[in-house]
This record gives sequence, structure tokens and C-alpha cells, in this order.
Amino acid sequence: MISMGFDRYGLDKRQPIVGFIVLILTIVWAITLNQKAGSLPMALVAGLMIGYTLTRSRYGFAGGVKRIFYRGEGSLTIALLVMLATTALINFGIQWFAASNGAIPAWEITSAKQALIPGTQNVRIGNISVIIGAFLFGMGMIMAGGCASGTLSDFGEGEGHAWIAFPFFVLFAAPGQYFGYILDNTTIGKIGVNVWLPQYIGYWGALLLTIAILFVLYLITKYYENKKKAAGAWLSPKSDWADYEKPIPLDEKHHFKWWSWTTYHKLFIERWSFLTGGIGITLVASFIMITTNKAWGVTTPFVTLDQKIFQLFGMQFHSPAFDETAKAMSGPLLMDGGTIRNIGIVLGALIAFLMAGRFKANLKMTWADFSGYAFGGAFMGLGSRMARGCNIGALYSSITNFSLHGYIFMFFLVLGAAFAIKLFQGKLDLCPMYMPKKVLKEDITYE
Repeated sequence: MISMGFDRYGLDKRQPIVGFIVLILTIVWAITLNQKAGSLPMALVAGLMIGYTLTRSRYGFAGGVKRIFYRGEGSLTIALLVMLATTALINFGIQWFAASNGAIPAWEITSAKQALIPGTQNVRIGNISVIIGAFLFGMGMIMAGGCASGTLSDFGEGEGHAWIAFPFFVLFAAPGQYFGYILDNTTIGKIGVNVWLPQYIGYWGALLLTIAILFVLYLITKYYENKKKAAGAWLSPKSDWADYEKPIPLDEKHHFKWWSWTTYHKLFIERWSFLTGGIGITLVASFIMITTNKAWGVTTPFVTLDQKIFQLFGMQFHSPAFDETAKAMSGPLLMDGGTIRNIGIVLGALIAFLMAGRFKANLKMTWADFSGYAFGGAFMGLGSRMARGCNIGALYSSITNFSLHGYIFMFFLVLGAAFAIKLFQGKLDLCPMYMPKKVLKEDITYE
């Protein structure tokens, strides 16, 4: 019965067996990691949940800009705003409780005995490094087909654009870290705003202001969406779902059974909504905050990996620019929680596709596409580390921890993304020509 369902939709019924084996091996690895440090399997579990959620819901930050431009509908953008709001609410509680019990912001810590307010590590100055970094990152994520977390999940899904973008992302991460440090210490680099909202308007004020800003962005999204509808350039949020992703209705012919195609489809194949994906990411991000005492980040481990690679060729890193990765560099790469979590994202996405029988290495690309993916990865590597974070560290984990610089990053990220779409549409496979009032190619995704 289940086998027939796979055949009906052209899915590979052998892949779930491979997916189950990968899951078992991952559990064995987690047990091994636990013998080295209890925090490592926690990082792996978080990564698995992130990768699985991103893939099941086709969720991603790059699509928050790209999808609404091409399709005229803001379901993913709105889901991102809801995710920001719900995460901010949870972090509000975590930070308020910590501060009420004597914890202080990260920049005031002078002794290891002092308690730190979780998430304040993401409060930074919004300066020229953030502006340039965000713009470059916005361009890069459009060219490469995904942001940092999206590149990792797409890597696990077998997407060729991620397989090309990722090594270039890593290769340019350490140079970006260095350039950002140099620029931060110039006269112009010291000009900027460094505001942690609770320090000025209290926790309640910070939460209410954050919700208000996100609500304004929601209204702008709906206004833009309505304009597209009026112009006939709006597509239904579910019109790009593959047939096998759509829910199977439970009627007289499809009543509930534990061992049936309908049940398997519901558990492992049916696509989750963007809103479900956003809530899922919120829960995992909160899990990370609680278990690590700091917010989720993706690209700092890329710098560590880059340094490890450069060290193989005799390069040394003595600049204060790399103080952030000094601890991770002092030990094996697989003893770094951030690296383990990133590997978990890849594995989570891989397991999701295998269990759905839809994994396929997609390596077809032109030379122009290859170049776009490579330069996109390089731009993201440079940009993310100049800004000291990607869409996760510099936007999501900054805004939801009440750092004003997160909004600066968001603004210039969107500008960079819009610029890349205008510049490359019709020239790269992931940037097709904008075709209002026409259904776009079904094989183009907008996560």
C-alpha cells in the first residue's frame, strides 16, 4: 500500500530505508559525542531539527524577499515576521528572568563568576561594516539560492547550487572576519549606533517596540501583496506545491490507518506551511538559547573551518580579528558545538528528503550559473563576517534579542537582494525574468 503511493507520485520507495539508516547512524554519533561533551549531542539535535524543519516547510530567509517579488504573495515574509515576534516574546522572558536574578549584559562581564544575560552577545554596533556586509550578503543569497542556513539545508537536499556556494562561502569567511575588524577600527567604522533596547526603554518597552515595528512591516507586506493582486500579478501561496506535497483528504476512501500511505504521507511527505516552519524554527532557536546560554548563529563555525583549512598550508592567525574563534581553534573541529549543529542541519535536510523518497543530486548548471553560485557564496562569506553574522546571527538573533543593529542589517540586506534580482534576472537560473500575470516555471523554488 505504502509502496504503491511512492510509485504513484514517482518517488523512490527505497530511499526511506537509507534515510532510516542515516538516522540510526546519526543517533550512534550523538551517543559517541555525548562521551566527549554533553553539549555536543544537544547541538546535533538542534541542527537536525532545524534542517528537517527548513526542508519540510521549504522555509528560508532568502525567499522572504525573492518569493514576494516573483509571486506577489507574502506568505513566507509574513511567516518570517511571526517567527521574529514569537522568538522576541520568548527571549523577553529569558532575558528578564536572567536580569532579575542578577545577570548582566555580555559587554559588562569582567569575571567568569558573573552571570550573563543570554542573547546579549548579539548586541553590536550598526556601522559601515554592517551596512556593506548586509548588502553583500543580500546579493549573495539571491545569487547562490539561499542564505547560510538555507545553503546548509539545500546542501543536504542535493542541490548543486549549494554544493558550489558552500565552499566559496567558507573560503571567504575568514577574510570577511579580518576585513570587518579592520574596517571597525577605522575612523568611519567607529561611527554608528550601538543600542540594546532594554537598556533605554526597559524590557516591556523593548518588546512592545519590537512587536510594533514587525506589525508595521506586516502592514507593508500586505499593502504590497494587495497591489500585486490588483495588478493580476499574485499567485496562490500553494500553487507551487508539487502534487505529492499536498495534503491527502481523509474521506471515505482515505480513512485513518496507522500503516497506510495516507499516514506515511502525513508524517514524512506532506509539506508544512511556512507558518508551521516559522514556529518550528522559533522553538529550536529557543532550545539553543536555553541549552547554550547564547543565541543561534551559523557563520562563526565557517570561519573556524576556513582557518583550519588555511592552517594546512602554514597560515597562522594572530590578529585580534580572530579572538572570537580562538577557543574553537584550540581543539578538534568536531568538538565545536556550532560546527556540529551545522552538520546537523545538513543531516536533518538529507533525512527529510530521503524519508520522502525525493532526494536527487541536482548538478545540472551552465557556466554562468556556476559562476553565480560561486560569487554568491563568496559574497555571503565576506558579507556575513564583516557584519558579524548572517540572516541568523545579525538579523534574527539580533532583532529578537533587542539589538537595534539587526534592523540596519535587515534594511541593507533587502536592498542588496533587490539589487541582485534586478541585476541578474534572466541571466541566472535562480533569477528568472520577472513575468507578471504568468505562472512561473514549476521547477523554480523561492525558499
